[in-house]
Amino acid sequence: MSDTCCGCEKSRVAAYVVGVGGTFLIMAALAWLVIDKTRPPGLDQEHVALRRKNLTEMRALDKDGLASYGSIDPAHGIVRLPIEQAMDLTLTLWQNPAAGRSNLLSRIDKATAKLPDKPNPYE
Repeated sequence: MSDTCCGCEKSRVAAYVVGVGGTFLIMAALAWLVIDKTRPPGLDQEHVALRRKNLTEMRALDKDGLASYGSIDPAHGIVRLPIEQAMDLTLTLWQNPAAGRSNLLSRIDKATAKLPDKPNPYE
């Protein structure tokens, strides 16, 4: 009787090993399938050149925006200053913190003020 129990145990262990090994193989196959099917297509040279061109244009516009004057909102009188001049102006205005804060708050009120509506000439 002991021979049959030992054989049952060996076959049961073998079944568990095959089941666990098969499960790992199925999970590995599914992971490979998901990775393979969700991978974006590669970029060809045209797309690479277009992206480089767009990046250089964007960096040139950013550099121009940081180093030149410009008008952002003419109706509210908001302008763009070069970064060095803006930092110098900030240091000068904030020599007196109370005056700097009141000046900043008045500029915020001016920038966010609602413009008067023009009456409709057809009414």
